[in-house]
Order: sequence, then structure tokens, then C-alpha cells
Amino acid sequence: MSSDKKLIFAHSPDSDDAFMYYGIAKGKFGISGYSIDHYMADIETLNSISEKNIYQVTAISASKYPSVSDKYRIMSCGSSMGRNYGPVVVTTKPNSVLNEFEGSKIAVPGKDTTSWALFRIFSKINCTPLFVDFDDVEKTVKSGEAQLGILLHEGQILYEKRGFNLLLNLGESWYEETGLPLPLGLDVVSRRLDEKLSKEIANVSLASIKYALANIDDAIEYSREISSLDESNENIKKFINMYVNEDTIDMGEQGRKALSKLYELSLENNIIGTMPKIDIIQADNA
Repeated sequence: MSSDKKLIFAHSPDSDDAFMYYGIAKGKFGISGYSIDHYMADIETLNSISEKNIYQVTAISASKYPSVSDKYRIMSCGSSMGRNYGPVVVTTKPNSVLNEFEGSKIAVPGKDTTSWALFRIFSKINCTPLFVDFDDVEKTVKSGEAQLGILLHEGQILYEKRGFNLLLNLGESWYEETGLPLPLGLDVVSRRLDEKLSKEIANVSLASIKYALANIDDAIEYSREISSLDESNENIKKFINMYVNEDTIDMGEQGRKALSKLYELSLENNIIGTMPKIDIIQADNA
């Protein structure tokens, strides 16, 4: 029987997250003295669980970090950042503009998601949120239960094909305002772990990301199996290339500035109460 201690990496089953963990999942990389297991759930579930500090490593929304910064540190790798693209606000109503929907209901993929914070920062209208699982947003809008919806993941590039009309690209709004990459998701490490192990986790995560990028076709096939997507490899690859990029390998100075800007704007719009410290675990050889 193995005497290894267990580390659990919590992340979503979405294609970009699954892609990043391909190398670890296939046993190509590990940490001596530890076995690595995975817990997968949607991002809003991960946001909620992060408050309990159960998992040593977890993905969270960038907007969640201020409320768990006492429990977790941010890895320099593994972030999901968009450059002039991001979550989109859509409707089924043709030939409409956003300000027509003042007071409407909007389907939101979780109260702690960065997309909801961005909507409140950039939309300039008041809407009543209906918080639903991210994969229920489309049907909530199509049923008429909500007039607007915020789409994440592949919905960002496939909304027209799925019968929606674009009202606001939150990634474009962010870029016009800041000129910075848009931090959407972060990979964080529990403060319960010491510096040496935290660094090893960051390094193995970075190695897994680089391995997936170097073996992209196999990694995409793996991510398709995990995410159960009924989409072409071409569409999955397009989405993965949007969110697994140089910023994912190392958020760098621009990524740090982007996080600070997100929290500054959130503070100005009464979304958070205080500015968190941007506490980064820097992976080696980024």
C-alpha cells in the first residue's frame, strides 16, 4: 500500500481546465512523496468550496479571490486571461441594444463569477440576476425566464450558431477601459501548505500546461472526453487557444496589474469591500 500523501487539485471539467491538467492526469508529472488526485466541479461550486479551504489547489474566479485571500495564494501559472475578448451578454431578441433591457432579468453563471462583476462594472444598466449553472444560462434565456444571459466557455464563440444575438462583449469593454488582459480565472494554493510544497505545486502545474501545449491534439482529445463536449476539435482548439496562452504560462507584470485593476474597479462599484493583497507563488522556468 502506498504511503504517499494525497494532494487534490480541484478544477472545472471545462475544456481549457482539463487541457491544462492533461500532463498531470496522464502521470507525466508529479511531486515526490505525494499522489495527485482531481476533484472536478463547475466554477461556482469551486468558488463556494474555496471558502472552506478543503482542497490544497483549486481553480476559482478571479473575482472570488478577495474573499478567500486569507486562505489561498495565487499561482503565477494557470490563469485564464483574455486579451480583447471574454464573456458575452446575449439575448434572443433581434435588432436590440443593451439599454433596452433596463430592469430585465439576466441569467448569470454564478454570483461570484468574474463575468457578473464585469457586467455590473460595464453594462450601466440595472438587471435582476437569476443565478444558474453555467450550462443552464442558454436554456434560461431561450425559455424567456430571463431576457439576457452571460455566456462563458465555448458559448463565447458559438452564441450565433446557438441562436443568440450579442449585446455586449465584456472582454472588449475591459480592454477598451484598461488596455490590460482580462483576468477571469485563477489557480490558487492553500496557505496551509509550506513554501517548498507550494512552489513544487506551481512548478508541476506549469510543466503540465507546457506539456499539453506541446502535445495539443492528444490534450484536446482528453479535454473533449472530460468536458463531454459535442463540438468539433476545431472549435475546442479555438477556445483553448483563447484561454491557454502566454498569460497562462506566466501572468507576468501585466497580469498582476490586471488583477489590481479588477479589484480597484470592483471596489469603486461596491462589489468588494477591501483591496486584497496580490500574493503570487512564482513557478520556475516560466
